Amino acid sequence: MRAVIIHGKESLEVADLPAPDPQPGQVRIRTSFVGICGSDLHYYYDGANGAFKVREPLIPGHEVSGVVDLDPSGRLTPGTPVTVHPATFGTSQLGIEDHPHLWPGGSYLGSASTWPHTQGAMSEFLVVAASMIRTLPEGLPLARAALAEPLAVGLHGINQAGRIDGQRVLVAGAGPIGLLTTAAAIAKGAREVTVTDVLPGPLERALALGATHVLDASSSELPAESYDVVLECSGAPASINSGLRAARRAGSYVQLGMVPDEPRKINLAPMISKELVVHGSFRFNDEIDAAVGLLTSDASIEPVITHRFPVESALAAFAVAKDSQASGKVLVGFDDL
Repeated sequence: MRAVIIHGKESLEVADLPAPDPQPGQVRIRTSFVGICGSDLHYYYDGANGAFKVREPLIPGHEVSGVVDLDPSGRLTPGTPVTVHPATFGTSQLGIEDHPHLWPGGSYLGSASTWPHTQGAMSEFLVVAASMIRTLPEGLPLARAALAEPLAVGLHGINQAGRIDGQRVLVAGAGPIGLLTTAAAIAKGAREVTVTDVLPGPLERALALGATHVLDASSSELPAESYDVVLECSGAPASINSGLRAARRAGSYVQLGMVPDEPRKINLAPMISKELVVHGSFRFNDEIDAAVGLLTSDASIEPVITHRFPVESALAAFAVAKDSQASGKVLVGFDDL
């Protein structure tokens, strides 16, 4: 089978590997599309995603769609369209029984956080636990279905904020997660959605999705105390600080954008003086099911996908995905494009 393999910093190849055989309780998928995530870019361009270094050949990717190739149980017939919840949950702990995505000891497809590494989805065939499979409704194209995982990240952030219908929402950062969070906020009834970024390309894509307003964060200052809900999707210190200032008194602020595990210059005074409700948002729990439903009912989300590359052009796909001015979500395809 064809597979994309990252060996370390700027070392990537498309190789032929033996197809994996599913064991009892597992299902083999024939992969159609895999989205390139920010973590995949870090593994290739930096050789690490934060503290997690590539120490052995790693197949990246956790945003996947495809069809069932083989289910030893016979429950799923070959050709059934599916996506995958990419997490294997760890051990429950007191106080977080209902938050399995926070349980310690879990793993995620395409991650170097475990040893051996947890191999990802950017291969022609993928074997996963049957519990990770999500069958797709009729009419949902497989390319659009590859957005289910990143859309679930946005939906989880919105759920962390609580009520969003009728609210004034700020989405800070218009990369793929920010764009999908924007689409989700609109779908869930936000009164208005303002999106910020430092590049015109992402802002144009946000407007096309239906954002009410867009602002160039490099040249425009956000109005203070103007948003009921702030969904920060960039992780940039300047964006975090401006988002905290822009939240209204007693408003909600959710940090979706990942940041390094190190001290950073963040001004917490607005959080204190306005008694903001502040949440972290890490991946997602079961929101992938709602994401599949939203993608099925709303085809207008699909333009978040700006590029599709065949697997043989994986290097070009990674280069385009790194250019956030030029690209939204970039897919690597194993079907005919």
